[in-house]
Amino acid sequence: MNLSTIINIISIVIGGVIAIHAQAEQEQNVYLLVGGIVLLMFGIYRTSRNVPSKFDNQEEESFIKTEYIEEDED
Repeated sequence: MNLSTIINIISIVIGGVIAIHAQAEQEQNVYLLVGGIVLLMFGIYRTSRNVPSKFDNQEEESFIKTEYIEEDED
């Protein structure tokens, strides 16, 4: 694992724990909840940047190939 992946995972886990902890308290700390959600979204955004789009190589993954049919001229 490289450093970027570790940072992404740590920010997602810590952000999720902070957000859940802030939500579970009797008197909710809004600033702590927002900070946890921001950290969680930061990690998710950084992770999703490295995921390739499924539409990038659409021509190579197609099962249908084009066939040219020659017409007979009588």
